[in-house]
Amino acid sequence: MADMLALFTSIGLSEQKAKETLKNEALSSALKDAVTQAQRVRGASGVDKTMGTLLYNMASRLKDTKRLTFLSDNIAQCKICTELQLAAALDFVKSHPQEPINQKAFEEACGVGVVITPEQIEDAVETVIKKHKEQLLNERYRFNMGLLMGEARTALKWADGKVIKNEVDMQVLHLLGPKTEADLEKKPKVTHVMTGEGKSLMEQLRGEALKFHKPGENYKTEGYVITPNTMDLLKKHLEITGGQIRTRFPPEPNGILHIGHAKAINFNFGYAKANNGICFLRYDDTNPEKEEEKYFTAIKDMVEWLGYKPYAVTHASDNFQQLYDLAVDLVRRGHAYVCHQKGEELKGHNAPASPWRDRPVEESLVLFDRMKKGVFAEGEATLRMKMVMEDGKMDPVAYRIKYTPHHRTGDEWCIYPTYDYTHCLCDSIENITHSLCTKEFQARRSSYFWLCNALDVYCPVQWEYGRLNLTYTVVSKRKIIKLVETGVVRDWDDPRLFTLTALRRRGFPPEAINNFCARVGVTVSQTTTEPHLLESCVRDVLNDSAPRVMAVLEPLKVTITNLPENSKSDVRVPDFPANEAKGSHVVPFTRTIFIEQSDFREVMEKGYKRLTPEQPVGLRHAGYIISVQKVIKDAQGKVVELEVTCCSSDTAEKPKAFIHWVSQPLLCEVRLYERLFLHKHPEDPAEVPSGFLSDINPVSTSALHSALVDISVKEAKVFDKFQFERVGYFSLDPDSTADKFVFNRTVTLKEDPGKI
Repeated sequence: MADMLALFTSIGLSEQKAKETLKNEALSSALKDAVTQAQRVRGASGVDKTMGTLLYNMASRLKDTKRLTFLSDNIAQCKICTELQLAAALDFVKSHPQEPINQKAFEEACGVGVVITPEQIEDAVETVIKKHKEQLLNERYRFNMGLLMGEARTALKWADGKVIKNEVDMQVLHLLGPKTEADLEKKPKVTHVMTGEGKSLMEQLRGEALKFHKPGENYKTEGYVITPNTMDLLKKHLEITGGQIRTRFPPEPNGILHIGHAKAINFNFGYAKANNGICFLRYDDTNPEKEEEKYFTAIKDMVEWLGYKPYAVTHASDNFQQLYDLAVDLVRRGHAYVCHQKGEELKGHNAPASPWRDRPVEESLVLFDRMKKGVFAEGEATLRMKMVMEDGKMDPVAYRIKYTPHHRTGDEWCIYPTYDYTHCLCDSIENITHSLCTKEFQARRSSYFWLCNALDVYCPVQWEYGRLNLTYTVVSKRKIIKLVETGVVRDWDDPRLFTLTALRRRGFPPEAINNFCARVGVTVSQTTTEPHLLESCVRDVLNDSAPRVMAVLEPLKVTITNLPENSKSDVRVPDFPANEAKGSHVVPFTRTIFIEQSDFREVMEKGYKRLTPEQPVGLRHAGYIISVQKVIKDAQGKVVELEVTCCSSDTAEKPKAFIHWVSQPLLCEVRLYERLFLHKHPEDPAEVPSGFLSDINPVSTSALHSALVDISVKEAKVFDKFQFERVGYFSLDPDSTADKFVFNRTVTLKEDPGKI
């Protein structure tokens, strides 16, 4: 340790920096090798502080340590002399992972031997200042001098940055003269806040492309394993794809997609779309026990509902034969074996080591063939891969026995591959460039790379992003099934759930869900969001797209006594009052109308602006003001009808409020929804000790069976959306019949605290 400390301080590191370096075993080992190599070239005392700094920076930033000797030699030979050249050298070795390195190309890329004269620097800075002279004279020392530096550096890539800065400072001083008092005044700060909310999803995903590798440059990704065949495999991959980005959305067809999947769909399909690529919809159908045709159909429907068209619809089962052949090859290569440990023994991370791990390859091949032929019972044998996963799990299972017919292949197979085995190989078969998945799969990244490389097939790159979670809900398939089985909800599309089919049924537009995903942003960290943010996106879309109609949820009959018995006129109502050019519809106005019970109060209260025996009110769009003449009640004293008179709003004093109404309406049922759960995190034992089923909101749904809506909606189709004026946004439910429409409340209108 003392020897290494002395070695590190001998190249100019402070004692404190040297001690900190020694705490990092990998770095101190790499630095020791780098310094030792440089001393071989220059002698024990030939490594000065400048060279020592370059060696330290190289050792700390180099990912592929087999290039350490090569780079150390080039630094020791004074070919790499600056930070700029070192950055170029590191980029070059990263881009050229295969041996041998072309020394000439390397030196050209790193500016070795390039000499920049003071005259060249002077001319370059003069050119840049001329270009910005007018703005410089106008803004003086408030001008962003970094811009001048940047442009001069671009023109002279290998020039010393300090020399360029000195030249810029000198020429600016010559042009502007010394700073005045006005120049020294503090410039007011302008804060620019740029969040995901300010950018469209496509803009964000185009931004993500800058962080990800380019197609065919998989080897530039940190942690990517390079084998002797990597570059040839990538070359063949590029020949097939033409350099196009390829992604995939790989759901298991054993449940309905939920709001979290919306982010995955937007990320996978959106990333491909934003970067002129293609995206596959691939069903990960390797578990025949849980898969049903209705899930396949629903998943595709939801992807298309969100506005995406798969380049192709594929299935993991399309590749069953190829996956089996690859498994045989994996055994032959000595990377897999047949094991007889029981499922219970394999659970958890501290499972006992398999006594069959070292059985002969030929024996495993025979046993694997017997597994395929149905000789073993379920659970009697598995095929396991010889590897340790990032989370410490040993030898994950590649194949297990299941005597369950597959929905596509029938009884052809009785062994089925696992996710850990199938996923990366299907990505490889489809030549996926970016395998985008949620953060919990990060622990499987090394196994993903390992399996592709163990079989010597093209290896895509796995990138992880954060899951999207919502409060006041559950999205796990198992828990939703429990809610359905116990009768808490009607089915997967119950509008109180946050499955995509449920959100569609409730009336959420797909654009709003996509906008919500954009607002949440393409984050690496896991996001937990409140439902009201999603509802806000819904309102934004529906405000522009849902035509206005009038509906009365709890009707009160009103007879206008000063109109004739058979009086009837047409009232034209704009579909979008803020933009009447977008169309209108006609509703009848007769002697009998219906208003909301809450729009009348028999006893006047302070601040109440609507109808009372003493206070008239206007009727929206009709051009009339009504005044109460008589209040009619039933035997229990409940108000059941009002007799009123009307007059034109042109001649009367303007009332304090205008209310909506219907006449000759359609009877309909209106379903209202609140949060399904009482607590934010119903699955958290700390919040809900008795489990999520004990946290159900007893008033999460209610139905109004005698609501009335104006006749303009009579041609509406299922999922058509409307704004019921002054009430909220509603969508036509599939339960609707020709005799009676059923509307689901999608969201309320924005709250207006001034309205009583």
